[in-house]
Amino acid sequence: MQINTQSTTPYDDQKPGTSGLRKKVTVFQQTNYLENFVQSIFNSLQDFQGTSLVIGGDGRFFNREAIQIIIKIAAANGFGELIIGQGGLLSTPAVSNLIRINNAFGGIILSASHNPGGPDEDFGIKYNVSNGGPAPEKFTDALYENSTTISEYQIADIVDVDLDSIGQQKIDDLVITIIDPVSDYADLMAKIFDFDLLKNSISYGYITLCFDAMHAITGPYAKRILEDLLGAPKGTVINGIPLEDFGGGHPDPNMAHAEELTNTMFGENAPTFGAASDGDGDRNMIMGANIFVTPSDSLAIMAANAQLIPAYAKGISGVARSMPTSQAVDRVAKKLGLPCFETPTGWKFFGNLLDDGQITLCGEESFGSGSDHVREKDGLWAVLFWLNLVAKKRQSIEDIVNEHWESFGRDIYCRHDYEAVDLDVANGIFDHLRSQLSGLAGQKFSDYTVKYADEFSYTDPVDNSVSHNQGIRIGFENGSRIIFRLSGTGTVGATLRIYLEKYEADSSKHGQDAQEALAFLIDLAEQFCKIKKRTGRTEPTVIT
Repeated sequence: MQINTQSTTPYDDQKPGTSGLRKKVTVFQQTNYLENFVQSIFNSLQDFQGTSLVIGGDGRFFNREAIQIIIKIAAANGFGELIIGQGGLLSTPAVSNLIRINNAFGGIILSASHNPGGPDEDFGIKYNVSNGGPAPEKFTDALYENSTTISEYQIADIVDVDLDSIGQQKIDDLVITIIDPVSDYADLMAKIFDFDLLKNSISYGYITLCFDAMHAITGPYAKRILEDLLGAPKGTVINGIPLEDFGGGHPDPNMAHAEELTNTMFGENAPTFGAASDGDGDRNMIMGANIFVTPSDSLAIMAANAQLIPAYAKGISGVARSMPTSQAVDRVAKKLGLPCFETPTGWKFFGNLLDDGQITLCGEESFGSGSDHVREKDGLWAVLFWLNLVAKKRQSIEDIVNEHWESFGRDIYCRHDYEAVDLDVANGIFDHLRSQLSGLAGQKFSDYTVKYADEFSYTDPVDNSVSHNQGIRIGFENGSRIIFRLSGTGTVGATLRIYLEKYEADSSKHGQDAQEALAFLIDLAEQFCKIKKRTGRTEPTVIT
């Protein structure tokens, strides 16, 4: 093949993180923009010539065009095989699995996760390493440095590849393998869960379900697994065809954006089980008839009942949660005598613990949970876990949640998101918060006495790397917490997230509405950060 060297100039003003690089589609469509980033990825790698690379994305606008560019640059840089999902489609957990089972050098995932898609919306790209997980900070630091100094990129002069025909194509020494995006993932799920039990429970009508794929990547996966393999009726999967603009919706699995599912689950004759996943398939929302399971509770309940799932029947080695996630799973770990780790937000921190065998289950409050089967959070895995749990326990979702609260108490919890906040304003809010930390310990606000106030830092117990500035924590003597974080998942401004948590041991109060139970902490959070005053907003963009 002919390889061309194209001159270019450094371009980027954003350091890629765990979620990779996210920008508007129009930014990625700029001359040499995507090419620069892809070449910078390869410039940050060593000894990959002749190895395999997995490529796929969530099908959002620009996915196909981007894959053709990546193929040509990967070919020019000497990869030996490219493993690509048919149509350019692969969910994020499916990419992780493919990297692992094919012993691939790594993978490139094209997605902006739960962000909207379309010509004027968001696009993203990230690199996953050989364990199937997101690249560590050492790599993303090197990638950023390379992107600021790049002067040329290599690109093969080849015709566009047929992405729709399953099978192998060969271009000189390069093998391009187009695969069914679902088969290997479905095989993995069948090894983890009791598919026979699930088929029987569905066929006998004990479980009725509705899964909202939100016109995103999990549509084909959910149809194959839930409808074809487990026998759920056709139409169980709604919004199941991946669309470049996600049908004009926002593929974020929460009650605000999965409105059709929410109306179904809180309506008359609701199914026993409801669930949704996001743009790239790594997040989940679990619902029962007239009940929503918070992600924090979901992780805790899965940990408490893991032995009921075939793959975890012999027990789990430990659990981990991101720092903003509620402490519900900590209580389970303490009772079961399991190690429990509190990490920064970002799946790469779980990856080290999973690789080292210190944990089996992990999760975060932002609708993500997973286990040691891959090195990404996994939406459909969580859905199947809960289905298997319902079938095994012969209880409703509501009964399972209430039983858990009876045993462990309830961590009443919610998150307030303020999206697209001016970056200077957001940074000013955090500077204001930091200025208060040293004087907060010991202060009393009604029945809440501050036990600690700090900015979370984490020392990785596996590689001893240190991560600073991972969110501001204010903890109280009664176990309640207020946490403030700036999220990097958006493409416009900053997203300020406020997490509020209150532990309630009294079972007579477990039915409280979260916003009412947390009202004092909500007011106190505003007193600390003054986000409404500084932004002029009267309420959060999203409450979950």
